[in-house]
This record gives sequence, C-alpha cells and structure tokens, in this order.
Amino acid sequence: MLLQQIWVSPHWAWQSLGKSFLLFVFLMLQTADLEARRGHQFVWKTGHWGRCVGDCGSGGTRSRAVWCTHTEGWTSHHANCDQKEKPESHRRCFKVCDWHLELFEWEVSGWGTCVPGGEAGACVTAQHGLQRRSARCLQKLNRSTVASEICEHLAPRPPLEQACLVPCPRDCVVSDFSAWSQCSGGCARTMRHRTRTVVAPPLYGGAPCPNLTESRLCEMAACPLGEEEHTYSLKVGPWGECRLPHHDDAMATGRAVLDFGMDSGEPSISWLEGHKAHHHAREVQVGYQSRPVRCVRSDGKNVVLSLCVQDAVPLTFKSCVIAKDCETSEWSAWSACSQTCSWGELAPGFRSRRRGVQSLAVGTGKLCPELEEREACSAGGRELLQPCPRFSWRTSEWKTCQVSLLLDQQDPRHHKHTGLCGGGIQTREVYCVQITVEVEMHRLKEVSRPVDGKFCLGPAPSASQLCNLPCPSECEVSAWSVWGPCLPENCQDHQGRRGFKMRQRHVIMDPVGPSAGCPHLVESIPCEDPVCYEWIISEGICVTDHGKCGLGNRILKTVCKNKKGEEVPHHLCSEYPRPEVVACEIPCATDCVISEWSQWSPCSHSCSSKNAEGSQSRSRSILALPAEGGKACPPDRVLQEHRACNDHPCVHFYWETSPWSSCSEDSLVALNATFSWSGEATCGVGIQTRKVSCMKSSSGHVTPKRCPDSTRPETVRPCLLLCKKDCIVTPFSEWTRCPTACQPGNATAVKQSRYRIIIQDAANGGHACPDTLYEERECEDIPICPVYRWKTHRWSHCILVPDSVRQGVLGYNEACGHGLQSRAVTCLSETNESADVTECMRWAGPMPPLVQECLVPCKDDCTFTPWSKFTACSFDCESTKTRRRSLTGRSRKRDKCQNTEVYPQVETELCPCEVFTSQPHGNWSDCIIGGGKSEPQSGMRSHGDTKECGEGIRLRAIACYDKTGRLVDPSHCSSSGFIEESCTVPCPFDCKLSDWSTWTPCSSSCGTGVKVRSKWLKEKPYNGGRPCPKLDLKNQVYEAVPCYTECNQYSWVVEPWSPCKINSEQNSLHCGEGIQTRKVRCVSTAEDHRGETVPNTLCNQAEIPDEVQKCSLYCPSECAVSDWGQWSTCPQVCDPNVVQTRTRQVLRSSVNTKPCPEDSQVKPCILNQNCFQYQYNLTDWSTCQLSENATCGQGVRKRLLSCVRSDGRTVSARHCQQRHLEKPAEMSSECLVGCVVDCWLSAWSAWSQCSQTCGAGGQMVRGRAVLLQAEGEGRPCPAQLTQHRSCPVKPCYSWHLGPWSPCRLQGGQCGDGLQERNLTCVVHDASASATAKPVENALCAEMPLKETVLQLPCSVPCPGDCHLTEWSEWSSCELTCIEGRSFETTGRQARSRAFVGQSPESPESCSGQVVETRPCSGGKCYNYLWKTSLWRDNVRTVWCQRSDGINVTVTSFPGGCALQTKPAEVRRCSPACKKPFSYCTQRGVCGCERGYTEIMRSNGFLDYCMKVPGLEDKKADVKTIAGKNKPVNSKMHDIFKGWSIQPFNPDGKLKMWVYGVSASGFLIIAFLIFTSFLMCKKSKQHQSTPPQQKPLTLAYDGDIDM
Repeated sequence: MLLQQIWVSPHWAWQSLGKSFLLFVFLMLQTADLEARRGHQFVWKTGHWGRCVGDCGSGGTRSRAVWCTHTEGWTSHHANCDQKEKPESHRRCFKVCDWHLELFEWEVSGWGTCVPGGEAGACVTAQHGLQRRSARCLQKLNRSTVASEICEHLAPRPPLEQACLVPCPRDCVVSDFSAWSQCSGGCARTMRHRTRTVVAPPLYGGAPCPNLTESRLCEMAACPLGEEEHTYSLKVGPWGECRLPHHDDAMATGRAVLDFGMDSGEPSISWLEGHKAHHHAREVQVGYQSRPVRCVRSDGKNVVLSLCVQDAVPLTFKSCVIAKDCETSEWSAWSACSQTCSWGELAPGFRSRRRGVQSLAVGTGKLCPELEEREACSAGGRELLQPCPRFSWRTSEWKTCQVSLLLDQQDPRHHKHTGLCGGGIQTREVYCVQITVEVEMHRLKEVSRPVDGKFCLGPAPSASQLCNLPCPSECEVSAWSVWGPCLPENCQDHQGRRGFKMRQRHVIMDPVGPSAGCPHLVESIPCEDPVCYEWIISEGICVTDHGKCGLGNRILKTVCKNKKGEEVPHHLCSEYPRPEVVACEIPCATDCVISEWSQWSPCSHSCSSKNAEGSQSRSRSILALPAEGGKACPPDRVLQEHRACNDHPCVHFYWETSPWSSCSEDSLVALNATFSWSGEATCGVGIQTRKVSCMKSSSGHVTPKRCPDSTRPETVRPCLLLCKKDCIVTPFSEWTRCPTACQPGNATAVKQSRYRIIIQDAANGGHACPDTLYEERECEDIPICPVYRWKTHRWSHCILVPDSVRQGVLGYNEACGHGLQSRAVTCLSETNESADVTECMRWAGPMPPLVQECLVPCKDDCTFTPWSKFTACSFDCESTKTRRRSLTGRSRKRDKCQNTEVYPQVETELCPCEVFTSQPHGNWSDCIIGGGKSEPQSGMRSHGDTKECGEGIRLRAIACYDKTGRLVDPSHCSSSGFIEESCTVPCPFDCKLSDWSTWTPCSSSCGTGVKVRSKWLKEKPYNGGRPCPKLDLKNQVYEAVPCYTECNQYSWVVEPWSPCKINSEQNSLHCGEGIQTRKVRCVSTAEDHRGETVPNTLCNQAEIPDEVQKCSLYCPSECAVSDWGQWSTCPQVCDPNVVQTRTRQVLRSSVNTKPCPEDSQVKPCILNQNCFQYQYNLTDWSTCQLSENATCGQGVRKRLLSCVRSDGRTVSARHCQQRHLEKPAEMSSECLVGCVVDCWLSAWSAWSQCSQTCGAGGQMVRGRAVLLQAEGEGRPCPAQLTQHRSCPVKPCYSWHLGPWSPCRLQGGQCGDGLQERNLTCVVHDASASATAKPVENALCAEMPLKETVLQLPCSVPCPGDCHLTEWSEWSSCELTCIEGRSFETTGRQARSRAFVGQSPESPESCSGQVVETRPCSGGKCYNYLWKTSLWRDNVRTVWCQRSDGINVTVTSFPGGCALQTKPAEVRRCSPACKKPFSYCTQRGVCGCERGYTEIMRSNGFLDYCMKVPGLEDKKADVKTIAGKNKPVNSKMHDIFKGWSIQPFNPDGKLKMWVYGVSASGFLIIAFLIFTSFLMCKKSKQHQSTPPQQKPLTLAYDGDIDM
C-alpha cells in the first residue's frame, strides 16, 4: 500500500526531486508504519467457524475467515498485523454423516418450574413466566454424552425455553374448627381442645397454614387442698438394643436399679440381664433386650411404680437375635472391556466385576449390597477395533411380471392363466443387511448376510409394484400380388429351362412376442418356357403401299426389357425374333369399316384344373357398311377371338420355415460385453438355426426342387449371445441364537435356524439356484442349570432370657415362656458337596429361616401333643378333613385345660372341591377369518394370501372360579380359555360384466367408419364392491373404434357391347342410328374370391356403367369415324378457363362432298362436375385398445385415413396417393389403461404375547402391513391393520397387607409399642373392582421382609403428654384454575395431623402440626364465595364456603375468599340516628317510629320525625309511613315500610316512577279526547244521503269456491 502511494505521485515530482529525497520519504513512511503497528492500530478479526467437511468420523476439518483490520474499521493486508498472534483458521472436527442418525439423539429434560418475569404487580389471575429445560447429545449405544455439535448436524437443538403462566399465589385453606372436646369430671385442672383440617394446601408461594389446634382450660371447681384427683398409668419405654450379656450383668443378678424421675424423688426400676451368650455355628447369636417401665401421674409426673402395678410387672425383657450385617467377598478383577467396535472417540464400552456373599444378614442387620458393578471403559488400542456396524435395507431384483396376481384380485376363480399380458404385479424380497466402515479408507463395506429387520431404521422399500407384460401381436401381411410372368430361376444359366411364376406379399406390421413369426411371403408355380427378357412392342401409324387407302404396313417400335420391366440392351433379346412391321389396312371410301380389338376380358378362372380352365376373349364391331364395289364386311365369327389364360395349375408351392432356435455359441470370436436392443448385457455372437422345407398348398411337404432356389430362406443367422446370469443368493444368516440362560436338565431340545434369500434368479444358462434356502439344527452346548439346594440342620433348644435377668423381676422366676431357637443352613451342590452361599441364593431360592420363636411351657400352662395329620378327603365337595391333639402330663387333670373353646383339641377344614364355573370376561374379539375350522365361503376376497371375508370365529375370554369364588387357572374350565362363536364378514362383490362381444361390421363400405362391440351386466355390485361403469337402458356398455374399408373391394365388370342394332322397319338401308347393349355385373376383388359375381348392391350404385347406349352404323359412302376417346384430365387445381378435350379419328372418307362429323370436343373444368380435388380425412383417436388377453397396462390407440373428394364423397385411397398428398406422420401411439388394483396386504402376523401376565384386561394383538397401495377404483386399504383379542383371565397372586393394628404396648397403658399388620397371599384378577380372596402362601412369590413391612413403632400418649391426632381424611382433589379453567391436569389433595396438649402447665410445648400433600387425578375446579345469613337486629353471620358446600375458616386467616370483598357483619346508619323517635332501618337509613312521619332534608337525610295528628287510637294516615305505635324491633314494619308509596328520594328529588305515572296519565287523556272526536264525526256522516248503488256484477276467477 505504501509503495502504491509513492508510485502514484505526479510526473513533475521526478523532475524536481532527487533520488535522495525519495529515499528519505520512503524510510520515513516505513518508520511510521512500524510505529503504527507498535501502537496496536491493526488487529486480527475472525469469522464464525464453518461446517465440518471431509471424511466421516474424526477426520473432518472446519475453517473460518481470518483478516487484519485497522482500529478504525477498514481491512488491511495480513502483513500489518502481528503474525505471532494470528488466530488459527483451520481446526480438526468430527464429521457427522447421515448414518450417524442411527447413533445419536437429543435427550431433553422435563420443563422446570415456571419462574415469573417482568415487573411485580398485583396478581389478578396469573403471571407470565419462563420455564427452562436442558438438552444434551447422547450416543444411543451406551447413553453417554457427546459434543452437542454432532446432534446439531442431525437435528436442530430442541428449544430450551418457553413461555408459561404462573397462577397467583394460593393461600392455605382450612376447614372450620370441630366442636370442643369434653372435659373430664372431677376437680383436676384439665384441657379441652378443638381441631381443624387442611382443605387445600398452599401453592405458588401462598401463605402457610395456620394453627390447626386450639386449647383452653376446663372451667372446673378448685379441688380442696390435698385432695387433688389424679390417675396413674403404667408407661412402657421402647425396647433397647439387642445385646449379649457381659460380666457386669452377673454382678447385678437379682438387683434392681433405681431410676428416679425428674419430677419426683420416687424410684422406678429398669432391669439388667446377664447370661452366657448362645449362638450356633457362628451364624446366629441370640441375645436379649429390655425396656424401661414407669408409673406416670395424670399431670405428667413420675411416681412410684407400685401405684400402677397391682399383680405382675409387664414384660421388660425378651430374647432377640443379635443383628449381623451381610458380609461380602472382595471385588473380583474387572472384566475385559465390552467394546468390540469403534465409533471414533465417542463410544466407550462397559466392564463389570462381581463379588460373592460370605454371610447373609441376620436380624436387623444391613442387607447385602449390589453384587455386580458396571462402568464405562475405553479399550486400549482403539485403532485396532473394527468400526461398529450399521444396517441398511436391501432388495432382490424384481421377479417376472405376473398378470395372474392382478386377475386373482378381481376374480379368485379365474383360472385362465395362459397367454396373459398387460398390467400385472411383480414382487421382490426386502431384507436388512449389515454395513461396516473401513477405517483406513472411510468407505462402506457391505456384508450381504441378512439380519433381523428390526436393526434397519426407517421404512422398508416396497416389496411389490405394478408392472406391464407386453402383449404378443401377430404378423400382419398385405394381400397377394398378381402372378408374375414365367421366369427362369437364373437368367445367366441358359441350360435350364425350368421357370416359375411367382406372387408376393409384404409385412405390414411386424409381430411382437418371443414365438411370433410371419407366414411365407412368396408363392411360386412351375411353368414352361420361361423368358428372362422380351420385346415390348408399341405400334406406330399404318402406311399404305399405294395411295391413301388399301393395304399397307404398320412400323413397330420395340424395346428389350427384363423381368422387372427395366430396359436392357437389345442383344439380350437376340434369341427371340424382333418384330419390326406388321400388315395393316386403311379402308377406302366404299370399304367396310371395322373397329379396333377391344381389351381382353378378365380371365374366367384364377388357375387351371382338370375341370376348369381359364379363358378370356376380345371382340370388334362393324362401324360402317360397304358401298357397291367396296370391300365386304367379314363374317361375325371373325369379329371375336378367344385364348386360354391362367393355365397354371391351381396348386402352388412355397418355402416353410420353423421358428429360429435359441442363440447358441459358435466358434466365432466372442465380443466384449455390450448391451442388446432389449437392454440386457450381451457377451458375444452366436448362431440361430431353423429348418426350411418346400410345401405344396394342398398336400404338405414336397421335394425342394418344386420351389425356386432363389427364394429359399436362410437357415442360419448370427445372433447376440445374452450374458449368463448365475443365481445369486445371500450368504446364510447367522444362526438364530440359542438360549444363553441355562436350561433345566429335562428340557426339550432347542433348535436354531438360518436362512438365505435369492436376490437374482439364474438365466441364459447360468448356474441354477440351490435347493436349500432354510436350515435347522439342534442347539449345542446349551448350559444346563446347576442344581444347588439348601440343607437345614436341627433346631437348637429354646433360648430364654438369662436367669440372672429374669430372677430379679417379680413373677418371672420360672425358666419358661417365649424364646428363640436357631439352626444352621448350608448350601450343597448336586453332588452333596459344600458350596458357596451365593450359588444357593442364585439357584435354590430364598434361604430358609435361621431363627424361629419357641415356647417353653410353664408349670401352670396347658401342654398338648403335636397336631396329627389331616384325615383323607372324599370326592364329595361337602366333605371335611380334621386333625387332633390331646393334653399331656398334668394338663389332663386341670379344669382350665379341658375348656375346648380356649384350648381346642380338634380342628376341622373343608376339603378342596374340584367344581369350577366360568364367566365370560371382556368384549368379543374382532371376527378372525381363517381362525376357525369352517372353510370360507365361495367368492371370498383375498389380499395377497390374507383372507378378508367369509366365515370366521370371534373369541371371548373366560374367567374360571372354584366353588368358593376364587379365581383359578382357566384351563380348569376350558382348554383354550375362550368362548368361541362363529361370525361372518360379508364379502364385497364387484360389478361383473360379460366378455366383449365380437365387433360389428364396419359401418361404411368405403373409407372410414365405426365398428362397435359391447358388454352387458351379469352381476350387480354389493357389500361395497367396485361399481359398474355407466350403463345404458339395456344395462350395456359400448366401445366404438374407427374402421376402414377399401373402396375397391367390389367393382363393376362389363362385357363387350353387342352389335349396333338398327330398326329395320324404318330404315331399309339397315344403317344409321341404333342401339347396342352389354351385360354389367358386380364382382369381388378380394384375393380369395376374386372375380366371383356378387349381388349388385355391394357395388357403388353411383358408378354403375350404362347397359344400353346409342350407336351409329355408317351407311355406305358416308364418312366413318371412330368412337370418342377418353376426356383429357383436368389439373389438380380446378380452373374454368382450362378445358378438357376428347377426340376421334376419321376411319373412312365419304364419297360425296358431305363433310365428316367433328373429331374433337371440349368442356371447361368445373369443380365438382368434371373436376375434383382430393384430401386426406383423419379420424379421431380411438380409445386405448388392449390385447384380448390383457385387462390393463400398455395399449395402442389408432386413427385412420380416408381419401375424400371435394364433393364430400369418400373415394379410394389411390386418388390421394396418385396426387402424392402429405400423410399425417403418426397413425398409432402407445397409451396406458390404468390397472384397478385392490389394496394388497401381507398375511397376519402371529398373535403377540399377552400384554399382562395375569388378570383381566390383557390384550393379544396381531398386525399386517400394506404391500401395495390401491390404484384406480381398487378397494382401498382397510383402516384396521391390527386385530385384538382378550387374553384368558389367569389368576394373579400377590401379597396383601392388612390394616395396621392399634398400638400394642405389651402390658403397659401408655408409652412405646408396636403396630402390626398381616401379610396374606391373595388371588385376584388385577381389575380396579377386583375382590381379593386369600389362598395358600405357596402360590405367591418370595415373602417381603417382615421386619420392615409388617411392624412399625408407635406410641400411646400418657395423661399430660403431647400427642399427634390421627391423620385426617384426604381432602377432595382440587385443580389449580384460572377463570374457571383448569391450569393443570393433575390436582392436589392434603391431609393433616395436629398436636394436642393435655398439660395446662406448658401448653406452648405442644405446638406444631404435620401436613402432607400428594398429586391426584380427576380433580375439579372450586371457587370460594362469601355466604351471609339474614339480618337480625342489624347483625348477620358471614362465612366463606367452597362451591362443593364445605365451609372454610377465614375469620382469622385469609384463605379461600378474598377479605377485600367480605360483606359487612354489622349494619350501621351513617350518620347515626340521634333524632327523637328515629331508628336505623333495614336499608341502612334513618326512619321514624310508628305514628311519626319522616321530614327529609334536600340532601336526602332525615331532618326530624313529625307526629301524625289523630292517630293515637286510629290507623295511620295514608300520608304517613308508619302507624303510631310501632314496636322498635318489628320486622314486618320494615318490610311494609319499603312498600309504601314515597314520591321522593332520600335526597329530596322526585323518583323516576312519578315521571312515568304522569306521562302515562297524559297519554290516556289524549287518547280519550281523540276517540271522542272520531265518534262524533262518524255520526254526522251516517246522516248524509246514501250514494247511488251500482248493479252487481260477478266475475268467475277460476276459484272453486265460486
């Protein structure tokens, strides 16, 4: 930049400044530039990082722009910035590719709480806020977190913030207080209390709940001094820790330890125990535990124990199990990392370690921790790991197009499966394969072994599609040409004299199809004297020998031509004499004149046979009679000539060829692979051969000599060899997995299978496909489950509390009662060897109990023998079974033991009854087609192989119950667990039409016309079948296509004219005018019937030739002329100025001077008279025409040409062809007729497993997939692609926890105890309304731990103690609502407990409460409204009530109703009513007492009360408001006072009703005046003269009432 500033200096500077000055300036600028850099005037700027590009994985790079800028903002060269501080412009990154979609995904957390935002103000209904959540990018394989940029390439980051609403704070709402509790009798100071419950918990920062308890002293009379009434309670403390006895305990044998209370000096006793520890095999140790016992007075003070204990002290000790924690072994070493493949640096693997159990937990010891631990790991040498596989869908090649699949949809009974073509369906196999990535090349490597489709993500490719099978078409050939001349086979061979006459035809349309061919195109007939060349003669003029008439010679013009009509050198015809002249004669004036020979007539036969030969004739006639002396006319027989024609035999010969063989290899050099015209690869040149034989038209094969060698077809031709296509199959899939879990030793053999798929069928001689596509084998090396069992040892003796502890307590000196006994449990293997406990825990189920309670009977206890076994049951359901026991020892003599109600000696139970009843359960399933035993009805529709209609079954699950109503396995009632019922799904039937009729003949005999065919209705559609096309009144549908008929199929044939017949009666000379006739007939020009006479109606009547015409027979000596020649042709463009002419020649001059008649005539060329123009006429396109064997698919539409004359008449096409008119280029085109395809479904899958393992409500489901969507008017896919059916109701067994018992203190009256509940095995059906019934415990799973589930510590308050009340009932579920709409779908409900104190000395020590809340469903929106009672003495009650009728407390706490809107409870007049005889009325204004009237001020307030005169003993005047003597508190007065008529408001203004009454009165008066005026006016009119009446006329308007 600096150099640039120097070089742009003006030119004159170079002249005025020296080089030294320039150098100085340059150095100064460089110094300034360095100073600018030192001053940090240039800094680096960077753009944003771009996308990661490059190879997939960690080999990607991303870049960003880096540039140097001046501090003023303009961009500078990089050299101006410090290069050491230049930021990096490239960075390595992880390139995310599309297939990473299968590996990574966003994981979003739930939305957090809504945080209010904006300015804080008064909350009306809700506040706007914001709630947030977090999102992280996870790898699906192990749920580990990776860089967020990876997921951002796959899917945009989910929104992390959203707007929300925060309802206004809702304060706690509590109910009204309950009634006060009762005071106890007597004179002692006691408390009474009342409580309330929480109706709605505080939400969204609302005020907390107020105190739920109120207490106050009972008002009792003071007790006399020293006579306070007290009650005493035995208080038991909690059980202490289980311990083993110590040596100190032995010293304390029989000694009581005094426990002095805080409040008195009276001792209480706590018992210490001591004895030798009992334990067994280091597993279980039995110790003891104790609890304190105190006597508590009603005022809460401890007193001497004797005041509470009368007989025996409650149990203060018991045996227990010393707690022992579970002990485990050390951790094993970490296993190898599970990572077997690599996803770059993203995918850690897992490793695990285990530890075993050395001893189980005993008593209340800690349970065993987790025995297995897993953690993420990274395999060393990551570059050695193969990339992890991914999966993709693959397909086989499409199979051949099958039209039958489409036809079977329309008519399953359709069996015409030969020659079908057109639209069809083709299928292919779709399978999933594994793809791996080559680490070095970052390329995909496919392993084509099929895997389970569940590994492939995304929709599978279509397995079927519509296709088109080209329809074969036959070869179309033209008509035969006429027979050619007799020609030798080889004109070069002069020796052979054998010749042939031949006729040809050519191919109009080539055939389509593999086996289609054309018929022979050449036929020949052997002939004699064949000629290769011949002279073609054209006659010249006749030259007389002498004079102008008489004999002479006609000079001939000859040309040598070959058999093709081409002119050749004359020497080729040298072997034949060359005619040069022929004799002729010109009649003289008196000679007879004869016409020229006519054309030869058509040959009478097309060939010659024994019975018929062809012949033809020609004739000439006498034109002029001779004069005397002239040459006479020849006789009649000379005037006709006959000759034979078509003398060849009627049999003809032709070469017949067999079809070409398939292309086979030849010794020719193979070509490189190329592509043939059919699109298939070709791999060389081969040959095709065929047989050629000479055929006789009537008798078959003949010797080849009878057919010309020149037309013999070839027997060998080259062809392109299609490449061999070997069958390609996938490798076998992996063997299905054998069970990894061990199997029992007696389990049946498990099999595994594998399969492979044909992806390309063999073709063109390639290797065939293998026969085995599915293999099966038995699993090997299946692990057999090891057998372990628990071995239990004998129970130890019953261990009681040590004697040292027991003997010190009153009443417990005898060594008897409840204790514990233990046993050892060991683990044995199958070979009865000792094994690790861990193995039995894994394979043998829960460990048997180590400890059980036992009883050592005391000397006064009743003792019994063990119970006997139950007696056997009979088969009767009413039978019972019993067991017995008997008294032993001294118990047999004790009376109390004989009481069988207390000590039963016989137990009786009902025997199990094998009688079961079933009940249907749930709804009927869908009608399952093909699931029953009956065959479907005929006409059933099918989609693929799936039957859709017809006979089926529907199922309904049953529940099976035993006699006691307990649910049992359904197999007891039914083998299947279902009720079956037949059902029918109506089959839809489509509209059925007949086949097409044959085409009618073409409507035109010449040119274009129309031909028609039709179908008629056979069956109407029903049950939703496809509708019929539009039918006419005859229930038919038509199809019309254009057709063309050649105009010259029939032609008129005329015979020669008869001689001119002169009327001899009028003409004695027999010459002059006459008539002549001829025969005309219509003949066929068709090849098969050429020359045959047909009815004249088939020929064009407008072109019928004349059968009679006038003729002239010239008299002797008259000038004789020939017949008129043809008119000359008019030009293509008709012009009246152009004429056409015809001429005739003078055959004989006249004797006299009478001139000859005219020899030429002319007429103008007038359009549509004698001049015509021609043009092609093009029909419309026909409908799309299909082959006879096709119902849809590719077709052809055609249009036809006809030649039309300018007068509108259709003529033969040759007229247009002769004029070389331009034809339209396209006369046919391909078209498509859409196939009507019904939805094609896969077969039903197998029924899934039941959604529930037991109980009611379980569902089994099966599904199907859409293989091909419906096309056209085909039946659409059903909405139901799945079917459900209920599962059999199997019994559910579960442990049922009973209700908690009351707190049991074990002998005490208050203090600490235990709550217990029972655990029972019950059976039920898992429904909400299920009733559970108890069953044997063995039917349930492992029993939960009793210590934690079945027992809870509890306490009973002693008199004077604080205690919590019982939990209140859960409040009703209340939703948070905004303006009556629920804000949340989940509501809240609450319950509460309050502290109740009983000691008046320290009530503050019992403060506190407990509130629990829980979410709930099915809540309602509630609102809170103020309610008021009626006023009573200007006072009323005001309370807050919820909309469900619950009254809530708001007197001292602002919950529920808003205090701002609370109505007044006391009504006061303002200002106060201080006037004499005034009082405050119900309306809150001052009024006067009875007998006084109010005198109001202008401001509406009471001024004073004025007494109404004369009303001491009378009623009040109407002007007064009230009577004289008004009771002050009379309600009736206030009510009726409000009804009195007062025209003034309290402010002294008139009330509105006064104005209304005044206006109404004015209107009534005006109405009366106006009515009176009208009545007076009408009476005057009646007094006037009546008008003259007109006569009555009636007019009938057509109404019937007249």
